[in-house]
Amino acid sequence: MAKKKTLKKGKKPHKNKPTSKKYTKYTIEGDTVKRAATCPRCGPGVFLMNAKDRQYCGKCHYAEFKGKAPVEAKVEEVKKE
Repeated sequence: MAKKKTLKKGKKPHKNKPTSKKYTKYTIEGDTVKRAATCPRCGPGVFLMNAKDRQYCGKCHYAEFKGKAPVEAKVEEVKKE
């Protein structure tokens, strides 16, 4: 029987992981550090993603929709006119 030749592949090149972007969720206002919105289900430490029409938690799939004004505010605007 003939032996099969095995090809040496060598080591794979190292791939760097993408850096964490948690630093973007904090802002400094004066002497205080302000955090972005956190998930009410998961608790502090899990931030909500900001999209143009909603805030979304990637861990538990919680969503808060923005954009539409509350009904009470619309009624007040109509009364003023």
